[in-house]
Amino acid sequence: MQAIEIEPKLRELMGIASSVDPGLEYRLEEIWRWIKDMKPGLLMQKKFLMGFLLEVIKDAEFWLALKVLTDEERESFLNQLTPPVRFWYEFLFPKWFNEKDNKFYIWKQKLRSGEFNQEDAQLIDLIAQKIKIREGSLVQRYVADFSMATDAIVSSNKGRPLCVQVTSISDDFSDHKYEEWKKTLKDWNIERGIFVSYNPGKEEFVSQMVNLVLHNSSHLEESKYLKFSF
Repeated sequence: MQAIEIEPKLRELMGIASSVDPGLEYRLEEIWRWIKDMKPGLLMQKKFLMGFLLEVIKDAEFWLALKVLTDEERESFLNQLTPPVRFWYEFLFPKWFNEKDNKFYIWKQKLRSGEFNQEDAQLIDLIAQKIKIREGSLVQRYVADFSMATDAIVSSNKGRPLCVQVTSISDDFSDHKYEEWKKTLKDWNIERGIFVSYNPGKEEFVSQMVNLVLHNSSHLEESKYLKFSF
């Protein structure tokens, strides 16, 4: 999709959502108003902003397609998704557009101004590759990262979706960041998560991190938010 197609596509989805899901219509209109005065050329220059917009459009299209299915058809379709993807569409995505997002106005400004950058993107990609090799699954979303303190939603092949936050911050600061992370998950009613603080200078920390994530996907109890350091 080209940048010039973004605004009309948002308007189209708003029109569909108006009779299907007013919460989604409201959130899409909020996004549309935020970017409608931006020239397509400027929009194309903002990599992360474009990534977010394309992701939201894709998710909105998917959600609206789900809404027109019968209950039986919807359940059958959802059963074909990986646990993290199903968790996103069935729980977190609708929760995001139906509830107040206290962080939305902050990261909207950062995306538009170009301040945002994904410092741990390469690490998350490497973790994702190793998780898939081990028959696990993973989903990443800008909204989960920005608003829900979740770099990735992960599941082992026999586990359940687990929200994971990764940071290279030193232990001197990670305790404060951990408490903020835990509060954010609780605010969104996310009942399980792990916070991993790592030292990129240590060998084999990626494999150790993958082992940790997959193990906790299968074994971490509800209402548990654990912090680990490597």
